[in-house]
Amino acid sequence: MSTPADDALSGPLARERAHLAASRAALRAMREDVESLDISDVTANWVNAQILERQIGERIKALADLSDTPLFFGRLDYLHAPGAERAEGAAGERFYIGRRHVHDADGDPMVIDWRAPVSQPFYRASKKDPMDVALRRRFGYTGGDVTAYEDEHLLDPAEAATTSKLLQQEIERPRVGPMRDIVATIQPEQDEIVRSGLGGTVCVQGGPGTGKTAVGLHRVAYLLYAHRERLARTGTLVVGPNRSFLNYIEQVLPALGELTVQQATVDDLVAHVEVRGTDDAAAALVKGDARMAQVLRGALYSHVVPPTEPVVVVRGSRRWRVPAYELQDIVRELLDRGIRYGAAREALPQRIAHAVLVQMERSGEAPDDRVQDAVARNSAVKAAVKAVWPPVDPARLVLRLLTDADFLAEHSDGILTEEERKAVLWAKPVRSVRSAKWSAADAVLIDEAADLIERTHSLGHVVLDEAQDLSPMQYRAVGRRCSTGSATVLGDLAQGTTPWATRSWREALAHLGKDDAVIEELTAGFRVPADVIAYASRLLPHIAPGLTPVASVRENPGFFDLRAVDSTADVVAACAELLRNEGSTGLIAADARVPELAEALTAAGLGFLSPGEETTRETRLTLVPASLAKGLEYDYVVLDEPRAVVDGEPDERTGLRRLYVALTRAVSGLIVTHGSPLPEQLR
Repeated sequence: MSTPADDALSGPLARERAHLAASRAALRAMREDVESLDISDVTANWVNAQILERQIGERIKALADLSDTPLFFGRLDYLHAPGAERAEGAAGERFYIGRRHVHDADGDPMVIDWRAPVSQPFYRASKKDPMDVALRRRFGYTGGDVTAYEDEHLLDPAEAATTSKLLQQEIERPRVGPMRDIVATIQPEQDEIVRSGLGGTVCVQGGPGTGKTAVGLHRVAYLLYAHRERLARTGTLVVGPNRSFLNYIEQVLPALGELTVQQATVDDLVAHVEVRGTDDAAAALVKGDARMAQVLRGALYSHVVPPTEPVVVVRGSRRWRVPAYELQDIVRELLDRGIRYGAAREALPQRIAHAVLVQMERSGEAPDDRVQDAVARNSAVKAAVKAVWPPVDPARLVLRLLTDADFLAEHSDGILTEEERKAVLWAKPVRSVRSAKWSAADAVLIDEAADLIERTHSLGHVVLDEAQDLSPMQYRAVGRRCSTGSATVLGDLAQGTTPWATRSWREALAHLGKDDAVIEELTAGFRVPADVIAYASRLLPHIAPGLTPVASVRENPGFFDLRAVDSTADVVAACAELLRNEGSTGLIAADARVPELAEALTAAGLGFLSPGEETTRETRLTLVPASLAKGLEYDYVVLDEPRAVVDGEPDERTGLRRLYVALTRAVSGLIVTHGSPLPEQLR
């Protein structure tokens, strides 16, 4: 690795710094060009002008130069020009690889976007397969300045393959604030997932510290680069487990220049009603079961009543009669087609009107489409449609199922058991949809019913993170949002902490509607120290038998300590000790112990944040309830009372999974404090 202290190499480093300065100047010029655009004479109306102004504003934001973020992090020296015929003596080309494309005044590239095909060898090239790259150079930065570089001569047989020191330093670098991108450290197995095509769904099983969340976010960034126009039309979405998690990851895509990706929780997606109630585990299990979709379908279509009376349409002096048996055929045909309830209801008056037009034509008239539309709006036709195929409100449908024992029994016969029906029925009658205390699981049922009535809008691509905690009905809700698109599913079966946690990815993908998805497994741990992951992996045989343990590839073994303590003062002291290090610190505890620990921290004068709040240089300690720790990470962690974390869950297996999550949030060091005996699985 070369640094400014290497006098013999100060010339090359100076040239790299000069290229960085020139690249920043070129990026500034690109931004100024966009800022100077005059659109006053190019828009036809104010609507177009506003749309164009917004697009220009987004482009200006995307061209922002973040002073403390490296503009490029690598360089590739090709033996030949990429894509050109490899003739003897043909000159190669040099490319700087960075977070976005930068070109000079002549349009020549100064920095190549990491997603471009020419950048791929930066992540994939090796001694065994150099991909026509003679030299790969990595850069080290302090703030936004180049301070070191490291060369790898891929075509030199005399140079042995070694682990990049700069790569290790970047992976292990302490962090303060939200999650960062990993464009400088993407590994070959991660890059393969990132660059997989838009047409297919990918499921990534990855243990703690394997980078699955970062891989999912970078795949979105790659797809937006490779399929910009298509995804601009259809949209993209990142679904996370809670708002704290989304706050933690929200800066990754903007740092890569992608500003249009929506972020939401599953609860956000199904927010048809205000959620004010909760379910016990038994009720939530039944409501989250995929069989409820069958119950809802039966309850919805029970509203369709076979016609028993003819429809008589009066037009002028003529009366046109559609007999009951013909109406029954029309209704039966619509039911057999399997189209959504609302679409069939809209089609029914047109089908009846068509039957009238056939009679008109047989009598010698020549009606056109306007006549058919008029007949479809006829009061007799409207009355028949209302009687046969009445409108249904999805929330009212679900409310009736949850409050009317006879209605539920009728439509769940042979689907749910008597005990399951009792579990979901509300104890008290409810007067209206507005006054009902809906639970999160109820909202998912309403979303299912709404989709049975009218098709949910589908996006081009959805990333679903921490998917192992979703119920089958929640998978269906997310699947509706990408029914005509693709998905990236991210999770870890060992970290499932809900009573309905995913048992197998194949089963989950079937509920999502993506049976043909490819399942990839990441087992190399880049963020969790070896001693920490080895200790946490003692739980795997008890929580996820057969799952491959994560193997830490970090050179720095990290810091790990088990401490018996007498009081919360000892826990606070452990936090103060870790805060003497650079980076962020998390105090993770069972939810029930958080108020006591908050009081102790305040009394000791240690300021702290809540999960999702951005750490700063002044406040680097976050107090984290164990229930919100999933997906988050901190440089250092104090884990308070493992036994309390386990006991805070409804059953031991779920508690051990929650403990596994809490144990694996540390990047550089972990102190486990306990006054009670440790769970026997960890002894």
